[in-house]
Amino acid sequence: MQTIRFKNMPKIVATGTIAGPKECAGVVGKYVDKTLSDDTFGESTYEKAECKMLSYAISQTIENAGKRETDVDLLVSGDLLNQIISASFAARDFETPFLGVYSACSTMTESMAVAAALVNAGYYKNVVAATGSHFASAERQYRYPLELGNTRPPQSQWTVTGAGGAFITSANEENRVKNTQKNAEKDAENAPAITFATFGRVVDFGITDVNNMGAAMAPAAAHTILTHLRETGRSVSDYDLILTGDLGALGSRILKDLTWEKGVDIQPNHVDCGEIVYNVLEDEFQGGSGAGCSAVVFNAYIYQKLQKREINRVLFAATGALLSTVSSAQGESIPCICHAISIENV
Repeated sequence: MQTIRFKNMPKIVATGTIAGPKECAGVVGKYVDKTLSDDTFGESTYEKAECKMLSYAISQTIENAGKRETDVDLLVSGDLLNQIISASFAARDFETPFLGVYSACSTMTESMAVAAALVNAGYYKNVVAATGSHFASAERQYRYPLELGNTRPPQSQWTVTGAGGAFITSANEENRVKNTQKNAEKDAENAPAITFATFGRVVDFGITDVNNMGAAMAPAAAHTILTHLRETGRSVSDYDLILTGDLGALGSRILKDLTWEKGVDIQPNHVDCGEIVYNVLEDEFQGGSGAGCSAVVFNAYIYQKLQKREINRVLFAATGALLSTVSSAQGESIPCICHAISIENV
């Protein structure tokens, strides 16, 4: 079994988000806590800006939960940079135990699943899960520095500049928390709960093109979603939304084909964060990618839809490509993974 059922149903009582100007020009922008006027965030390097964004998202998450930093028992966080330096450097700003995690762009659901497991078991009461990414730092690490002015192929995606966090707490603890997040009017007792987590397997279909992340990650998403439905006994219609992380337009089409081949039609309920994060009029190619993609879209846009009960059950399946510049240079194909969590109003 790859799926865990959380009997104590840990609650997501608040979130915090920050995103760049390009990201906030689209439909998600009005739901984000802070919009950057420029991608440097007042820092001298893009890596420092990424770290500062993640630190902001964590602080804002704690503030939106009506809590203090000392109330947080554990921070679970990761990012895309080597040695997850954004997460570990951001953790220096908090006097909180830190658990660094990495599964590329699926780090948001991985961190939330780990946090929910620890809270569900009673080891911790309050855990913050967070991640983020930055377009310029990701380009520099995985592809080419912006200064080179390389042509972007049509199958490429645009790494999201943004970060997001979720405050996950036990059912007993959340009854004492007042959620003060913008546009939220309900007490924390009405907060959505994490009910299941399906940890994915590494899947590799032999894709070697580092610009074609959607095609590489779609098989992992299909495997995890189908596994989740089989092991929980649920169907696509049981979910108001099946939300994938950052497959983009091409990857989403491949995912639908792969699940269709297995007799499961997810099209009526499926939305990809990468497809909706940007303004459709912009030249964003296949859409958004990066750990910050699903972090911003879920923790801003989708979370507030859950709070308002416009949707009540979401399968959140973030996807990640587990490559490095070294493996790509050596001709390795791209292994990928997808972790999924079920989030419900109960």
